[in-house]
Amino acid sequence: MKKHTFHIPVMGIGFTIDTPLKVSQYGIDSVISLVDDMLLEKLRKMYSEKFEVPYHEITEKFEDFRAKRITSYLNLLNDQAEKKFEEFKNVTHEKSHEIKEYFRMLPDSSEMKKEFDALTEKYFNLNEIKGWLKENLSMGSFDVNIMTKIDKDNYANGEKLPIEYNDAHAALRGFATSNLTSSVVISAGMSPRLYSYMEQFDDFFPNEDGFIKKKIILKVSDYRSALVQGKFFAKKGLWVSEYRIESGLNCGGHAFATDGFLMGPILSEFKENREDLTSTVYNMLVDSLNRKDRSVPTNKLPLKITAQGGVGTAEEHDFLMDHYGIDSVGWGSPFLLVPEVTNVDDYTLNELAEATEEDLYLSNISPLGVPFNSLRGNTKDIEKLSLAEQGKPGSACPKRFLSSNTEFTDKKICTASRRYQRLKIKELDSKELSTEDHKSAYDKIIDKSCICVGLGTSTLLKNKLDTKLEGEGVSVCPGPNMAYFSKIKSLKEMVDHIYGRSNVITRTDRPNMFIKELTIYIDYLKSKIDESDISESPKNEKYLLTFAENLKEGVNYYSRLFNEMKGKFEGTKSKILSDLESNKHTLQILYMELENRRKLKPVVVQTV
Repeated sequence: MKKHTFHIPVMGIGFTIDTPLKVSQYGIDSVISLVDDMLLEKLRKMYSEKFEVPYHEITEKFEDFRAKRITSYLNLLNDQAEKKFEEFKNVTHEKSHEIKEYFRMLPDSSEMKKEFDALTEKYFNLNEIKGWLKENLSMGSFDVNIMTKIDKDNYANGEKLPIEYNDAHAALRGFATSNLTSSVVISAGMSPRLYSYMEQFDDFFPNEDGFIKKKIILKVSDYRSALVQGKFFAKKGLWVSEYRIESGLNCGGHAFATDGFLMGPILSEFKENREDLTSTVYNMLVDSLNRKDRSVPTNKLPLKITAQGGVGTAEEHDFLMDHYGIDSVGWGSPFLLVPEVTNVDDYTLNELAEATEEDLYLSNISPLGVPFNSLRGNTKDIEKLSLAEQGKPGSACPKRFLSSNTEFTDKKICTASRRYQRLKIKELDSKELSTEDHKSAYDKIIDKSCICVGLGTSTLLKNKLDTKLEGEGVSVCPGPNMAYFSKIKSLKEMVDHIYGRSNVITRTDRPNMFIKELTIYIDYLKSKIDESDISESPKNEKYLLTFAENLKEGVNYYSRLFNEMKGKFEGTKSKILSDLESNKHTLQILYMELENRRKLKPVVVQTV
């Protein structure tokens, strides 16, 4: 039976690194990051001591140590989560309140909750319903995330290792050889070589009954990308079990902006084409499985469509479920204020609770060169600026997960590293720029932050683990929606908010999630126009005009949607339509500016 209608997405590197152990017994799905094997190894040691199980350190001297660390951590956490769940199912009368709490947290629409209420309506007899509980209770999924861009080459004794020892490949192998029956969430874009590597593991293939031990979830930002990637996997005999649609900019962490495509129209396209997507990809899958002489499922495999990014109220949650047929809604950033679910140190926790729209911004601090949602005044940035003021800009780069630059070196190094910034500043100094231009370029260089360390440090601080290697600077990556959540809450309080049984948002000026995303996209377009010179780049001109055209289409879609809508957002519809009109006016001004720039482009006269 269906449990919860929300899931907790991966957040940063360490914020959800052990979340499944905390929420899976309540039937809640969650995702951990596999970026940092060093952090996973520290957590494995801590939990081994806590649960009194043998611990044998996996050092970097071990062959394939990264994959082995990941496998060992996942197995330990999964074993303990399953043990915890078995104890939960075999609960005694003294702890029967835990069972009641499980069902209290389920959405009121849950058939399983209604059945439980009927069974216990007159009195709660644990002995009579124990069998029913064992048959119906199920754990939340313990899923993992691999970011395709975290895939640097690795070396041993100065020799470059084969491709399967790259970071993302090793992480995939670590998951594939674990005892988990769950899903891997692939994010940050298509990676043909990583996708192809999955063929080496039987757990990713379906059996005759359609069972897949290790499922594939693709995080996507548009329908075309989903179709292309789904077909790519199907040709290899692999099925994408879920397409997880994420807002391009109204999300936490790295922000992969679409070309002006907004979430509402994207969700509408998925809704309209869901059956075609399923049939097209499934037929390709069957052909491939037959060619490979592998088991072919007797029935069409299920396909989930889920969404996340900026959802903040029960009304928005229900609308996504009802109007677009979404199977689950991701709630990320608000859970950073739930200490029993995520790993956030006390200082950062308070900063997040007090953060306003101005404190949450789309930064350029990521060494990957991708816009990154961040919190002003985070302790990692304070540490970074302090080092620069001391004449020591850049990080010591103790983990090197984001090494991707070969501008000055043969081996890839990180643009947040001390080595890179020293070389880049030396190059800058040789250019004899004006004081103003020099400062601007210098600030861009030192703006890069060591987030591959900073996004995990909070876990160490919260669990009182050693930070000698990492330091105590914390990076944090909440989405813009964080501004409207300002109180530290319990798991039950946040779940009640999600399902509309209570309201944890005290502000009355929070915009609708679709309008908020539109505003962010318009601001993004404005910043791109301000920093560009379209007269010098026809390609950039085309990009900006296409971006603006797509936003116009999105505005028209929302105008139709909200004007025709009945029975939804009745209390906020006038505000939504007013905000929409305001954004439409701003967009028209930007579009006119682009058109005027085109007209002012110098005409090149060719002479014969």
